[in-house]
Amino acid sequence: MTRLYAIAAAVVAIVFLVGVWVFTMGGQPDDKFAQCRTAAVAGGTSQIGGPFTLIDETGKTVTDKDVIDGPTLLYFGYAFCPDVCPLDNSRNAEAIEILESRGVMVKPVFISVDPDRDTPELLADFTDNLHPRMLGLTGTPEQIKAASQAYRTYFKKQEPEEGDEEYYLIDHSTFSYLTFPEEGFVEFFKRDLTPEQLADRIQCFVEAR
Repeated sequence: MTRLYAIAAAVVAIVFLVGVWVFTMGGQPDDKFAQCRTAAVAGGTSQIGGPFTLIDETGKTVTDKDVIDGPTLLYFGYAFCPDVCPLDNSRNAEAIEILESRGVMVKPVFISVDPDRDTPELLADFTDNLHPRMLGLTGTPEQIKAASQAYRTYFKKQEPEEGDEEYYLIDHSTFSYLTFPEEGFVEFFKRDLTPEQLADRIQCFVEAR
């Protein structure tokens, strides 16, 4: 009986150690992306991402299946953003160029949280100025809200100044989300990464697939 207790205690200890490892690494023991991760998502990566239906910059209705047809980098923002969005998406575009020079193709996607002003035509101009392969997406307020909720992003329209209702700012989160067709969301990246750092991080995930 003592021997059985000893074996049981050893098993409990192993399970505990595995649990500590999972908590520390932010993934599962069989997570093929474990060596690439630097961020942990409460409840696991399955808590972020999901289906959406939006309108692309040509006016066509598309779903997440149409958009995420390969390694894809998503960013939620708006074209009238005075500083953060242009800087973040320029960084993303540079990282995409670095990856492309290494033979790694990743699609950059810009999802607007400003359906009242960001028309498909306006988004086409905005994305074309940043990267020729960047895809702009907009939609109805309900469609955008659903996509934002799927990726756990935040945005809130500020009240415009009286007499200037067409000019307003939108508070929004600034993460970039790496997604794959089969795996879905795999990692988010903060805006303090350089283009080179972001490219290195993305490449790690792409090569680990």
